[in-house]
Amino acid sequence: MKTLAQIAAGLPGYDAHALGAEAVTAFLEQLVQPVAGTETVALSAALDRVLACDLVSPISVPPHDNSAMDGYAFDGSALRAGQPLSLRVAGTALAGRPWTGHAAPGECVRIMTGAVMPPGLDTVVPQELATVQGGTVHLAADAVRPGDHRRRAGEDLVQGGVALARGERLTPAALGLVASLGLPTVTVLRRLRVACFSTGDELLAPGDAPREGAVYDSNRYAIIGLLARLGVEPIDLGVVPDSPAQLEAALRQAGQQADAVITSGGVSEGDADHLRSTVQRLGDVAFWQVAMRPGRPMAVGRLHGEHASGADAEMASRAINTRAFSYENNSKLVSTSGTLWFGLPGNPVAVMVAFLAFVRPALLRAMGCTRAAPPLLRAVSTEPLRKKAGRTEYQRGIVSTAPDGSLQVRTTGHQGSGVLHSMVQANGLIVLHPPRGPVAAGETVDVMMFDGAL
Repeated sequence: MKTLAQIAAGLPGYDAHALGAEAVTAFLEQLVQPVAGTETVALSAALDRVLACDLVSPISVPPHDNSAMDGYAFDGSALRAGQPLSLRVAGTALAGRPWTGHAAPGECVRIMTGAVMPPGLDTVVPQELATVQGGTVHLAADAVRPGDHRRRAGEDLVQGGVALARGERLTPAALGLVASLGLPTVTVLRRLRVACFSTGDELLAPGDAPREGAVYDSNRYAIIGLLARLGVEPIDLGVVPDSPAQLEAALRQAGQQADAVITSGGVSEGDADHLRSTVQRLGDVAFWQVAMRPGRPMAVGRLHGEHASGADAEMASRAINTRAFSYENNSKLVSTSGTLWFGLPGNPVAVMVAFLAFVRPALLRAMGCTRAAPPLLRAVSTEPLRKKAGRTEYQRGIVSTAPDGSLQVRTTGHQGSGVLHSMVQANGLIVLHPPRGPVAAGETVDVMMFDGAL
């Protein structure tokens, strides 16, 4: 197993004091491996889980040729270019109730959407394109072509083929696809467990009385929400004071219970930030100054697997306020590589930006997802944007549709890393890459949308 230093040494131009956002992503891609362990769950409980193996289709979908429209089925060979056609109605085929007769030449069958195509019939004329007089259907010249409005057996999925590949995340659409195969359960990778806590003597819990110099802890609630949207099992360890002993106890407890740990605050170089020295004692850790805005200070590492005991365990039970996020089994099924640790900045916007840019893709990779990188859309900036070349900037943006149908984006205004309300207003991040300087109104920029993440 490579150490963090060995991974870093393989990155071109690696500099811990001026690390580019793209280098952070490359580092995490090498560091993070999928969890081990699978389970079989009911389809109704499989939303956002990740397939542990290829899902092979036991049937063809659809299982038979069927009608895509309400109308009249007939043999398309009777059509002649430029000529009308009249057909006598011989019967009716309903969805779930196939017609068992035989249509002779010059006959058609009244058919409903999804009904099995009767033998020998391959074309459907929609009812709105047909004129019915008595028991005869009249088609205008060139109303349809042979084979129109027929869905072929296996058009969606073929029996024995891979319906969903290993590593696919089970979205609502994927659940519908699995249900269309008649499968009541799926085998998925076990759910990732992620512990989080905030650090700092200045933090208050919501509901606490205000005191001078203190602020309410918002980071932990934002992180827990982001984790819940991701489909992992969050473990809330509350607020931990700036005490080396209590920080160590919290990290040990988190290492026992979780596959990954996220902390906010305490990764700068201040005298009272004891997190840096504590994690260095407990694991293999890299501290960075990332060339990005917001969110410059960041750390990542692996905590070793020692378990808290004795005085440490007692300290943990007193110091850590574990919230109501339950989990059935406290044992952690991870490899010997240790527990992932992400040390995020203390400012609330910087926390969320770092999570979306780096932590979320890393956790998706740990969940076993084959598609972890966030997609970027292109939009036209409606205003000038200030930007310093040489770093990646993530500006909060509001994306909308321009009159011509293209995407346009504007900022939420002040971009300070403590302006949390701007994240509520925004529906995406404007991603300005390192080579770019100031942006003029009308220029195109990349946008990372929040939909599905926030």
